[in-house]
Amino acid sequence: MTPIVSIIMGSTSDLPVMEKAMSLLEEMQIPFEVNALSAHRTPEAVEQFARGAQGRGIQVIIAAAGMAAALPGVIAASTTIPVIGVPIKGMLDGLDAMLSIIQMPPGIPVATVGVNAAMNAAILATQIIALGNSDVAQRVAAYKARLGEKIEKANRQLADIKEYTYKTN
Repeated sequence: MTPIVSIIMGSTSDLPVMEKAMSLLEEMQIPFEVNALSAHRTPEAVEQFARGAQGRGIQVIIAAAGMAAALPGVIAASTTIPVIGVPIKGMLDGLDAMLSIIQMPPGIPVATVGVNAAMNAAILATQIIALGNSDVAQRVAAYKARLGEKIEKANRQLADIKEYTYKTN
């Protein structure tokens, strides 16, 4: 299938974090592509990628970056496609990357998730796509319902622990 989400990393060292996004997109049956591009080391390739993404059918871009964290903003400057930034934990526990991605100039927005929160980036991308795709919307709704079921199960387990604690004391 033709990818509709593009996951971009500044380096393959970001792959362990971004695999969570890939897993979620696979679960949601969203076709995606993955590339390593550097805003500083391959600036021409980044600009070419960003300018051509919409013509290739990409609907959302997830861009991971650590350290200087310029990649999401550089991509957003060259496309009208929504860009979701994933700050990668590195120096300063990722706070430097998060602040770099959040602080974009007017007209160049980058939606930003928490440090190393690749799964949230994939969920947000899926929700954006769901606006125009009822099948994806149904899968997102089912996913969110399962999240609630996990909490309900956890509460039942906690109730069992509470009862056990009271009985043994």
